[in-house]
Amino acid sequence: MENPTFTPPPKSDQQNSSKGTLYLLQVTLMVAFIVATLFTAWTPASLLPGNLNEKLTTALSFISATASPPAFTATTPPRARIGIVAGHWGNDSGAVCPDGLTEAELNLSIATIVKEKLSALDYDVDLLKEFDPKLTGYEATALVSIHADSCEYINDLATGFKVAAALANPRPDRAARLTACMRDRYEKTTGLSYHAQSVTPDMTSYHAFDEISPETTAVIIEVGFMNLDRQILTQNQDLLATGIVNGILCYIRNEDIFQQEQP
Repeated sequence: MENPTFTPPPKSDQQNSSKGTLYLLQVTLMVAFIVATLFTAWTPASLLPGNLNEKLTTALSFISATASPPAFTATTPPRARIGIVAGHWGNDSGAVCPDGLTEAELNLSIATIVKEKLSALDYDVDLLKEFDPKLTGYEATALVSIHADSCEYINDLATGFKVAAALANPRPDRAARLTACMRDRYEKTTGLSYHAQSVTPDMTSYHAFDEISPETTAVIIEVGFMNLDRQILTQNQDLLATGIVNGILCYIRNEDIFQQEQP
């Protein structure tokens, strides 16, 4: 008959066994600590035989020095999630210029740069289509929908940007703050003026406002007119994206909305 061979237990079992042995040792030492403490508390040192008192003192010191403190697990707060809607993307062209330039392509280009900048700052960012299925119940710290205004010539005053939140908002304080942050930072960053006269019901009743979670603060921004503001819209999109990012950061970081510009 062949001699039976011994197969060592898997490494994980050995580790568990070691951990169990260590646990029993710690319990034993703790019990010894309690008994010794009670014993020394109730027995005068002068009545202890020989050098037992000294030995107990040494043992208690050893237990105190070798006892492991409770483990502490550090936790970090969740990162802010931000939604960026590229207006008309995935649905239609939006406004169209005579030479074929479309609002949808402008919106997507600017929104993509915004996403890249926020992601570089370690935020979780979702780039969303106009009627993205993810918008249903969407939860985020903030959501910004990016659009551009008409390419038709209206008059010499048809220049600048505008920002709006939903008229009926469950958290009007948050909506007002995000709107103010976006307006202030975008204007200071881009140099474009605020065109309040052309804020329309289509903006304040924007469809996504009714689709997202009530806890998600959202605004829609028209970044400029595709006619008189065409140059900055097509040639300096990084600046426009920076203005939007600055507005979002103002809100998320709870910055002073009307902070003084640096000299």
